Amino acid sequence: MIVSIGDLVLDIAIVPEGPLQPDDDSPAAITIGGGGQAANFCAWAAALGEPVRLVTRVGDDESGRRLVADLESRGVEVRAVWAEEPTGAIAVLVGPDGRRAMATQRGASVGLSPGDLEDAWFRDTRLLHVPGYSLFVEPIAAATRAAIRVVREAGGMLAVDLSSAAGLRAYGPSRMAYVLARLKPELLFATEPEADTLAVPLESLAQVPVLKLGAAGCRVFGHTISAPEVKALDPTGAGDAFAAAFCVAWLRGAQPVEAAESAVQAASQSVLLVGARPS
Repeated sequence: MIVSIGDLVLDIAIVPEGPLQPDDDSPAAITIGGGGQAANFCAWAAALGEPVRLVTRVGDDESGRRLVADLESRGVEVRAVWAEEPTGAIAVLVGPDGRRAMATQRGASVGLSPGDLEDAWFRDTRLLHVPGYSLFVEPIAAATRAAIRVVREAGGMLAVDLSSAAGLRAYGPSRMAYVLARLKPELLFATEPEADTLAVPLESLAQVPVLKLGAAGCRVFGHTISAPEVKALDPTGAGDAFAAAFCVAWLRGAQPVEAAESAVQAASQSVLLVGARPS
């Protein structure tokens, strides 16, 4: 079982047909669907045929119930802690060059606490996927640390995705480097801005450090794996598709470079879809 702990939120993707007009209407394609790094990772891992579980806290509202039902229909086992706070939401504005700007309201997810968890959710875990978002703020960070302890005691492995350069700056790069040094993840995923913000060699923090290069592919142990040229429609969720494909291939016995090749292919296909999940 692969398990991820973290956000399940509503994604609102806005792809304008042209430049936005101040104080006026601008035609755009607008889609609403599931989002959240942990949830997206699970959706992609399930699409690749792996048993996967999401542990999350979500609003006991219509959005939350629909998001959980959607993930379950995709083959994801969801352990949801239902909350009085509203389900979170992310507005994603996609520019003509494929770059994104995101406005985030994390909602109920950050309230996940150690007391919400059951050890049984983690004892059968081969690999626990932890977004950086699940480490940046309390009480979800305490819940994540508790989950990691159970997984480690049961002999499971750990993958960490740094998630956000802005989140790292707010948390403190040195503080995060210290946390990672203690956690000793087997896999560590980072974009170039995240790695630059951390300012500590990724190789010193994980058994397999993976640098994501966006449209250029990725780098593992000095090997650059190039991505095929595609016309990106929406890059939302590409990093989650990448991490899921890498983790799945690695657990199936692929060497790091082979896993990276699978990951690059998955991410390249994901950008051809609108939204953060497999179609």
